[in-house]
Amino acid sequence: MPDLSVIICTHNPRASYFEKVLNALKAQTLSLERWELLLVDNASNELLCETIDLSWHHNARHIRENQLGLTPARLRGIQEAQTETLIFVDDDNVLNPDYLEIALQIDKTWSILGAWGGQTIPEFEEQPPDWTKVYWGYLAIREFNQDKWSNLLHQNETTPCGAGLCVRKVVAEKYAGLVNNDPKRKNLGRKGKLLLSAEDIDLAFTSCDIGLGIGLFTSLKLMHLMPASRLNEEYLLRIVEGSTYSQVILNWLRGQIPPAPSLQSKLLLQIRRRLMDPRERRFHDAYYRGFNLALKELPTLSHNT
Repeated sequence: MPDLSVIICTHNPRASYFEKVLNALKAQTLSLERWELLLVDNASNELLCETIDLSWHHNARHIRENQLGLTPARLRGIQEAQTETLIFVDDDNVLNPDYLEIALQIDKTWSILGAWGGQTIPEFEEQPPDWTKVYWGYLAIREFNQDKWSNLLHQNETTPCGAGLCVRKVVAEKYAGLVNNDPKRKNLGRKGKLLLSAEDIDLAFTSCDIGLGIGLFTSLKLMHLMPASRLNEEYLLRIVEGSTYSQVILNWLRGQIPPAPSLQSKLLLQIRRRLMDPRERRFHDAYYRGFNLALKELPTLSHNT
């Protein structure tokens, strides 16, 4: 029995990027016998089993999931995995050669953790403008210089993102049960061109639900391939809106209800908005579009900001 299950969920992957993803997996220092590879084809236009060769790995499988959405694809990967530790790799994640080996060391050494991750270092197709840097966190770019962990919810500084996410099967199965019993959870995560998110945070937080912790480790590193199209203003506005919407929904699912804003806070917000430059104002508006859309969908909330 292998020690790890590497799960790649993808929808119409970019061929040049996906080749790099697979080449990085081929170069792993952890021997092939120690891990299985599951490629979950999430309703791609062409069957990936006909175009992507996995014969280099004797324990690899193509899996077709026709329900569009990252969450259904991840649930299928959880269902199909045969090991007790899962590693989710996106179709633009190039793992360092020792990623799987270090992930397995953490698995054995840090039994108190149920989910963990590492650094996601960008490789840009084109050098992005300086003004975009403040929004890189929305693109799952994360660099840090010390290990950290906690067993508390809503601690962003210790919460791993979906890129290279490592999670114990017991956590993943608990999460799958939560999702299957709650349609709002099922709607979190990417779905075609919809830039929703937070399903990875929900999965990580499930570790705390069952008494385990979450953590981040400097030694776990991957390169996150970034096409130029993700660094233009239109895309970043969409991802700010979608991420804000998703975060409000997730917070509500986990018991955090945004307080109703006072009249004074609304007036101060309007004054601040008028003082912003045009671009800053557009991102401010995108944030509140996502925020207000989420509030309208929550039955216990009725106020707007």
